[in-house]
Amino acid sequence: MAQWTSAVGAAQLARLLNSQQDRPAGPGTRRPPAYRALADGIRLLVLEGRVPVAARLPAERELALALSVSRTTVAAAYEAIRTEGFLESRRGAGSWTAVPAGNPLPARGLEPLPPEALGSMIDLGCAALPAPEPWLTRAVQGALEELPPYAHTHGDYPAGLPALRAMIAERYTRRGIPTMPEQIMVTTGAMGAMDAICHLFAGRGERIAVESPSYANILQLMREAGARLVPVAMSEGLRGWDLDRWRQVLREAAPRLAYVVADFHNPTGALADEDQRRRLVEAARSAGTVLVVDETMSELYLEDDLEMPRPVSAFDPAGSSVITVGSASKAFWAGMRIGWVRAAPDVIRSLVAARAYADLGTPVLEQLAVNWLLSTGGWEQAVELRRKQARENRDALVAAVRTQLPSWEFSVPRGGLTLWVRTGGLSGSRLAEAGERVGVRVPSGPRFGVDGAFEGYVRLPFTVGGAVAEEAAVRLAAAAHLLETGVSGPAEAPRTFVA
Repeated sequence: MAQWTSAVGAAQLARLLNSQQDRPAGPGTRRPPAYRALADGIRLLVLEGRVPVAARLPAERELALALSVSRTTVAAAYEAIRTEGFLESRRGAGSWTAVPAGNPLPARGLEPLPPEALGSMIDLGCAALPAPEPWLTRAVQGALEELPPYAHTHGDYPAGLPALRAMIAERYTRRGIPTMPEQIMVTTGAMGAMDAICHLFAGRGERIAVESPSYANILQLMREAGARLVPVAMSEGLRGWDLDRWRQVLREAAPRLAYVVADFHNPTGALADEDQRRRLVEAARSAGTVLVVDETMSELYLEDDLEMPRPVSAFDPAGSSVITVGSASKAFWAGMRIGWVRAAPDVIRSLVAARAYADLGTPVLEQLAVNWLLSTGGWEQAVELRRKQARENRDALVAAVRTQLPSWEFSVPRGGLTLWVRTGGLSGSRLAEAGERVGVRVPSGPRFGVDGAFEGYVRLPFTVGGAVAEEAAVRLAAAAHLLETGVSGPAEAPRTFVA
């Protein structure tokens, strides 16, 4: 019986492999044999999750034709990764990807580094900051004081606690978007909100238009829901959306959903201006596309003189074409798994009804904590603390990368938590692997793209500052040096680093 559960075509695998090419070799640079480079490329795709475990690989002859190499080269590459434990084969069943015994299964999104690894590894994989104390402790204490009446109920509130729904609705109203509590559903984080929206609007095989690049975890959520992703390229630099491209995609592909991050886009940091927001809403309405707007970064502006544009929902206040997703995770703390959806009341009712088959509701204590923050003014003070920390981290990281890696290119965003960096011609996937060897964890660009795009990029979040940011840049420079010199094998073990 075959052990593979999916298959990767020769053309698809060739595209993914060709996207990994490094810059041209310089004088004295050692290049591995062709079979070794091919084996390394396939292994990287498996380790990053871009080729799933238990995926059947194409036959040697098919891949050789797609890559324009000899069948002997492919056969030697397959044998090399088979020896390393990344490939299994059976006569008559073909060959399929695997991971060696003891290796963790690769994640196709971005997951936090286990706490026990933080002593020697600088984690730039997760764009999240520590809790802004003392506000977390105060919020939990305030929630405990409010808990007794709820403890006498069943505790299931599929739409969210009425008090928190009313508070979130009031905040939208104060921003100039009249909102009723019936237009709000509280969710388990923004991911919970997006999961509910995708299952309601985009069944298996439905098209979803996404920015290119876009947030890795959301892209993976959509893939696993069976959606067909339609990428729409961002404008260069931090200029936001390319409306001509958006209009063309919405008109020709007619996607059921479109997912966008208008406020300090993840990963580029771009901020869409007000005219872009209005025009995209008009284009989505004309195409019959539901526009899902991720506002999780909207309060993380880092410049005092920055005048924020109106929310995208201001151009569709009834919520008939725009669904807004918000969250406490980025602005406050990732451990506070509270998100929300703002939409038309009938959409909220449908989401709530569908939720009964998923998680029934969001934890009451955490909802009470967020409600305490929003109702006492603690939220504003905590977010201001968060902005100060993110601003200092951003400036330290930018200075360190410019010093250690002057050939890397990026634009400095005025908000958010991420820096989108062009790596001077190096493969982002190979750089991420080399980074693990020297003690810095960084996500490669293809995690944020569709089908191998953005190989020449990495994302650097503003999660470390001061001496840790400087050391992170030193380690990234060491990883880049490994690639540029063609050094292979284990690097020197990174020293334990304490901030």
